[in-house]
Amino acid sequence: MQQANMLNEFKLIIGGQLCSGEQGELEIINPATGLTAARCAKASVAQVNQAVSAAKQASKAWQLVSHDERKSILNKIADGIEKHAEMLAELVVLEQGKPLALAQMEVQGAIGWTRYAASMDLPVEVIEDSETKRIERHRQPLGVVASITPWNWPLMIAVWHIMPALRAGNVVISKPSEYTPLSTLRLCEIIQQEVPAGVISIVVGAGEIGEALSSHPDVQKVVFTGSTRTGQHIMAGAAQQLKHLTLELGGNDAGIVLPDANIDEIAAKIFNMAFLNAGQTCAALKRLYVHESQYEALSQKLADIANAQVVGDGMASSTTFGPVQNQMQYNKVKALIAEAIAQGAKALSGQQQLPEQGYFIAPTILTEVSDSCRVVQEEQFGPVLPVLKYTDINDAIARANDSEFGLGGSIWSSDLKTAQTYATQLQCGTVWINTHAEVLPHAPFGGWKMSGLGAEFGLEGLLENTIGQTVHISKV
Repeated sequence: MQQANMLNEFKLIIGGQLCSGEQGELEIINPATGLTAARCAKASVAQVNQAVSAAKQASKAWQLVSHDERKSILNKIADGIEKHAEMLAELVVLEQGKPLALAQMEVQGAIGWTRYAASMDLPVEVIEDSETKRIERHRQPLGVVASITPWNWPLMIAVWHIMPALRAGNVVISKPSEYTPLSTLRLCEIIQQEVPAGVISIVVGAGEIGEALSSHPDVQKVVFTGSTRTGQHIMAGAAQQLKHLTLELGGNDAGIVLPDANIDEIAAKIFNMAFLNAGQTCAALKRLYVHESQYEALSQKLADIANAQVVGDGMASSTTFGPVQNQMQYNKVKALIAEAIAQGAKALSGQQQLPEQGYFIAPTILTEVSDSCRVVQEEQFGPVLPVLKYTDINDAIARANDSEFGLGGSIWSSDLKTAQTYATQLQCGTVWINTHAEVLPHAPFGGWKMSGLGAEFGLEGLLENTIGQTVHISKV
């Protein structure tokens, strides 16, 4: 495949070839300026069909490649990401807005997750091994996997989807968010340098492209990270063909600070976990419940940290806090904050002067917020944290669990034994103690309730990219 100009040319990859888009080009907006930063190829539904056809053909040979060879290929892909780390980080800043240091962390995470996927084995389970028979449980590739990724961590989440699928012997068609396709396009070019034609393809476009891909009869699995509503739509469509699904959907994670917590030690950590990527993280801490004895003190400490942030263009070395990624999300978060204040909430931060251009919102700590307020009930997905008061821990747990979502939650305490007791009462897929939003390649991650289906990461995540096959061997 002829390699595109890594800085200027953004084309699709279909069947190992760089392609222009049959629907013209998409304008990619820099959220720090609100202006067009780049253009990339925009796919047609016909090109989605071409990509699936090429992937289906490539799958026949790719699934026969040995485990050791696939491991070696993934390590070469990691080398390629490392080689282009600076360029990839700059693209993430350009399209997504996060500060350069955070974008560099995203790239390093992509490298680490790729190498971890390369290290994993797919074990054969021996169910019985007697004198007369042996029964084994094998894991086989599914075939064509569709990856549909969001705009908040564009490079990292693409890696989360693609690498385990390739490791398991599947072929992948990537469909990044139309807001942030640039880093994923470059990632797929790097992957394409190491795999046969058709093993990786990428198509870019809005909802109709994702719809065409996820509903295609030759796609065996869809892995999707994004909104619950879109996940429900994908699941409904998948029912017709009984597709395999991994859905990582919305979250409204609660954190509970116990009365014995040392707020001097935890304030900065809570802030960082709530406002990671300007709050645009599925598993960020989005509701904080604080015992009345420490409510005012901790709220003020969080506000002081918020007021010290330097909000601006992610490429500026002084910036600690970037913009909201797009105009629609900016409008939503601004409306949630305004509505909460109109209903009696107090903003302890968020008043610093902001750049005139771009989608900037200063990190906002809200106190005296009603549980019924939308900023508490809904996933804000932006730089705002409602801090709520409680007097009884059982009441706090009940309020934390009173959500349609169940992605993550946390307990903050100086007494680890007590914290563990309460942590197991939170209704969510991941519980943290004295931290939040920490995801690791070897620890399974997935949601309960309306936060998703299935798991990513670790052996459990790898197995979700396979289908079981039981082998009976008669010895007589």
